[in-house]
Amino acid sequence: MVPHERSSWRVSRVSATPAARELLASLVQEFGSVLLHQSGGCCDGSAPMCYPRGEFRVGDGDVFLGRIDDTPVYIGGQQFEYWQHTHLTIDVVPGRGSGFSLEAPRGVRLLTRSRLFTDAEHEVLQRAGPPPRGDQDERDR
Repeated sequence: MVPHERSSWRVSRVSATPAARELLASLVQEFGSVLLHQSGGCCDGSAPMCYPRGEFRVGDGDVFLGRIDDTPVYIGGQQFEYWQHTHLTIDVVPGRGSGFSLEAPRGVRLLTRSRLFTDAEHEVLQRAGPPPRGDQDERDR
């Protein structure tokens, strides 16, 4: 981002490490289209979960954070209220996560790293208004 071009800044709410992007690409190759959902909770319930697109129903209260390549990323509405001031980076680490997420049998798990938005990023997001809720893929068809 270039400071003198603030009006044209685009601030993403979510990104991924190269390792996570590589993992997502291999999951898409194996399972077809997938989505990520970051829910609140404890233990594995607070990790991003990867599902085949047709096997997870995105609720009207879920917040659409953006896309990692062609993979849409959502967060539970209540969790978004806590994390709305943070940029989320999806990463992958060794270890077993939840048995419901597609990467679990591979001996790795998805992990969310976060950082607070800068004041300038926060200003851009405030001007853009609230992020969309509900299943964006259904609305795009």
